[in-house]
Amino acid sequence: MVTGSLMRIVSPCWKPSVEGDDSGKSGDASGRVDGLLWYKDSGHLVNGEFSMAVIQANTLLEDQSQVESGPMSSLESGPQGTFVGVYDGHGGPEASRFVNDRLFDYVKKYTSENQGMSADVIKKAFLATEEEFLSMVKKQWPIKPQIASVGSCCLVGIVCGGQLYIANAGDSRVVLGRMEKTVKEVKAIQLSYEHNASFESVREELRLLHPDDPQIVVLKHKVWRVKGVIQVSRSIGDAYLKKAEFNKEPLLAKFRLPEPFHRPILKAEPSVLVQQIYPEDQFLIFASDGLWEHLSNQEAVDIVQNCPRNGVARKLVKTALREAAKKREMRYSDLKKIDRGVRRHFHDDITVVVLFLDSHLIRRSSWRGPLLSLRGGSSPPANGKT
Repeated sequence: MVTGSLMRIVSPCWKPSVEGDDSGKSGDASGRVDGLLWYKDSGHLVNGEFSMAVIQANTLLEDQSQVESGPMSSLESGPQGTFVGVYDGHGGPEASRFVNDRLFDYVKKYTSENQGMSADVIKKAFLATEEEFLSMVKKQWPIKPQIASVGSCCLVGIVCGGQLYIANAGDSRVVLGRMEKTVKEVKAIQLSYEHNASFESVREELRLLHPDDPQIVVLKHKVWRVKGVIQVSRSIGDAYLKKAEFNKEPLLAKFRLPEPFHRPILKAEPSVLVQQIYPEDQFLIFASDGLWEHLSNQEAVDIVQNCPRNGVARKLVKTALREAAKKREMRYSDLKKIDRGVRRHFHDDITVVVLFLDSHLIRRSSWRGPLLSLRGGSSPPANGKT
């Protein structure tokens, strides 16, 4: 039963769809496109179902994302599971696209070598992706120096062997919807924390890592920034804040630091959480920070809990857009008319993946479910996997 206080948030569930065609959505393997919105309303995975949506705001889409279902290693005898990745780029799309192409392959490589999934496997995959990207930056530096200022936040979730692995570098977020039996309500539990200088704990971490730098975090225009230039403290890319050789001309002056540095200012190593999946765990909401700017954890969980599964990621995106329009005292229908690039003044790129946890399927570790490889906002991969 939806209470009156929740009606503002969940009411879109019972209204006719305004953006996108609702017909035949579950049968479209590669998702559908409607203007700046891409969506895959429903799909089946080894461990359950999922819903996925992406709305573009930037001139070039800087959010990248993927859902992989099936083998989590290169070995035929290796574990089966589900991989979700949300990569929120900044400064351009190059880093997030690179992560989308490389990170999962590294996870499979190290899972094979390790003969199983682990937090260490995931960390190694992040750091290997970072190393390869920085190597590419070095090669392109003479002809494309701006590549040194491109980076990406990375949020990964893996369901494998009855365990949930969450790895995060940056300020995307994953929220668990868990059934609290005593009150018979689904409560929001945040499983990742943002590596963003707006949090005192992150500023303190930076000060401890850089005790000799009194300017490691700077309050600039009422916003805390690392070295006065960037809010996130962890990312893949952002070579100009990791290697001094890239913090010089011909890089644009706004990225160049006045003093030299001798150790990386930002980190690529993710925070990793590993926990068992319980029958009370209903679903996971993975999203770039564009969603969380407009919805609280509990508001998002209430939408997923009270709306049909089919298309619920799209419902979350639309609700966030309605909130963005309301903040600017404009109608949602008028916001929809604003084109990419200009749209960024009203909201960020937003990526949402809702992963439903079927405890029956999660327990059946030997079961071989449907294979799936899907990129958010893209056409089907060249190998034909859907």
